[in-house]
Amino acid sequence: MSRLRSRGRLEFDAADFAPKRHRSAPHEFVLETLAPLAPSTRPMFGCLAVYVEEKIVLILRDRATSPEDNGVWLATTAAHHASLRRDFPSMRSIRVLGHPITHWQVLPADAPDFEQAALRACAFIKLNDPRIGKIPKRRAKPTARPKTKRRAARGAAKRQR
Repeated sequence: MSRLRSRGRLEFDAADFAPKRHRSAPHEFVLETLAPLAPSTRPMFGCLAVYVEEKIVLILRDRATSPEDNGVWLATTAAHHASLRRDFPSMRSIRVLGHPITHWQVLPADAPDFEQAALRACAFIKLNDPRIGKIPKRRAKPTARPKTKRRAARGAAKRQR
């Protein structure tokens, strides 16, 4: 850390110029397993969203708040819950979202079969299983600012010139 010396000169440590360390991805083995699909990631909800092409497939979560929801979140729909639960007995709805049943399902990190279940989910994603992954809805474009009377009058005056 830099500090001011007695004659007004700054003194620097090597740490002042060291590159910032980025936190590693939670459950990084999932990204390594999906690497052949060239997944992309984006921060979402303080977690890491994983996309394969345009489809969001997973969210990787390892946070101190609500640790019971840490693990691998599967993007799915309620119609697929029963069949996925047969493949992932420890899978459940995410509690932090506040709804009893959510489209997002979690493979909890504290489950005894967590790594095996996460690797199995990756295998399903590689096989393009229709039960895992959703194409996100496009965000609506922001609407134009409504014109005030003053702005409308200025625009009309410019058009008359």
